[in-house]
Amino acid sequence: MDIGIDLGTANTLLYARGQGIVLNEPSVVAMKEGGRTALAVGTEAKETIGRTPGSITAIRPLRDGVISDYEAAEEMIRHFVKKAVPGRRPRIRMVVCVPSGVTPVERRAIVHAAQRAGAKAVHLIEEPMAAAIGAGLPVAEPRGSMVVDIGGGTTEVAVISLGGIVTSQSLRVGGDRLDTAITDYVRKEHSLLIGERTAEDVKCAIGSAWPVPGDEELEERTFRIRGREKVRGLPKTLSLTAREVRAALDEPVESIIAAVKVTLEECPPELSGDVMEHGIVLTGGGALLPGLDLRMASATGIPVFVADDPLDCVVLGSGKCVEDFDRLQKLLVGS
Repeated sequence: MDIGIDLGTANTLLYARGQGIVLNEPSVVAMKEGGRTALAVGTEAKETIGRTPGSITAIRPLRDGVISDYEAAEEMIRHFVKKAVPGRRPRIRMVVCVPSGVTPVERRAIVHAAQRAGAKAVHLIEEPMAAAIGAGLPVAEPRGSMVVDIGGGTTEVAVISLGGIVTSQSLRVGGDRLDTAITDYVRKEHSLLIGERTAEDVKCAIGSAWPVPGDEELEERTFRIRGREKVRGLPKTLSLTAREVRAALDEPVESIIAAVKVTLEECPPELSGDVMEHGIVLTGGGALLPGLDLRMASATGIPVFVADDPLDCVVLGSGKCVEDFDRLQKLLVGS
């Protein structure tokens, strides 16, 4: 049994050879204080974020795309593999996606955690390469393809040609940073404290990076949130507008666009022409932010397209490596 894993900061997806995507759950583990056994993992654990008693902690084992809590990450991988591949499991081969800017120490931590969770062999693939494969870009051809993968913890920007990454930027800005920007804005402008789940709900409901032509309804939309007053400490309800949320998201969105510009500046001239002709492809959950493609196209002067299945591109790319391992092995890190 071979498995491809998109070990994401926000969600973990598993692809089983011959079966397709078999699991998609939040990367969260609920653990009892002082113990190392998980009380809940995935969807069940996410429901406990911000609502746990003092004796239980809801942990996100990955931060900024890399492992921040080793034991929780190992427990999470083991639980997901057991859930995705029930019954007796021979020792399996895993293809795990990692950020392109990962350090050797962070890389070893991911490999070791996967081995402890039951993997016979662990192969790594860089996320922008996996995203490009999953989006159907011709990564093996002598043609420049540019992909921007905006995940929960990181944004990966890369230009790919002939099966390799020519130039790339790995930015520790992603969906979590967008949520934090909303939380900070509400605290500063309205003196209201809200949790990360509320901020995520606001982003998904009325968040945008640019006014979307033909969707004037979004401009007038509001979202009611509940939180705690910063001064008096009492519960309070507030209505946020779409314009306010766009202003809150401006700084992290600009950081992503700046990384795209730097990557384009470092790109060889021949490949720049290819990118100009074929455009930039957005993948990851951040690609679903309304107006982001329009804002990026306006800032760079290059056409920008959102992939067909942006949320699944990375795991589908690792899945194609699993299905055709011998042919695509050269795309894996260290292979």
